[in-house]
Amino acid sequence: MRGDGDGWVIDPDGSRYWGVHGAAGLLLRAPLADGATGVLLQHRAAWSHQGGTWALPGGARDSHEGAIDTAIREAEEEAGISGDELRVLAAVVTHEAPGGWTYTTVIAETDEPVQTVANFESTELRWVSEQHVDQLPLHPAFGLAWPTLRERIAALDPQA
Repeated sequence: MRGDGDGWVIDPDGSRYWGVHGAAGLLLRAPLADGATGVLLQHRAAWSHQGGTWALPGGARDSHEGAIDTAIREAEEEAGISGDELRVLAAVVTHEAPGGWTYTTVIAETDEPVQTVANFESTELRWVSEQHVDQLPLHPAFGLAWPTLRERIAALDPQA
């Protein structure tokens, strides 16, 4: 089902952003069996924008949605994760374009890595140790946001 947020926004400099009303994604964290903290990453389908890179499940905001609702809906659509399986900790605007378009990263946690089911937008979903995230070929915008997100995570979880 297509929402009213699907579509490209083009900034005056020619930059393109998906989501007429902005976009949001879910940074879901869980303790891994080896004691590290993992995050759920999506290997983006080749046909998608920046296909072949790793990022967070996420997508366009609809006009009636806040960023948290969008991130949870997108995680359900793209990874089969139900909102009642997670606890939202924070919402951080990780990109704001000159024209006003924003991407919000919603940080959430679960007690253990939840089972996932990838849709057609993913070639793979994987729990990755936070220490190894930047070793993957990341979506450029997620790669730029990752250091800021790590700082925010450390503020939420001082022992991280």
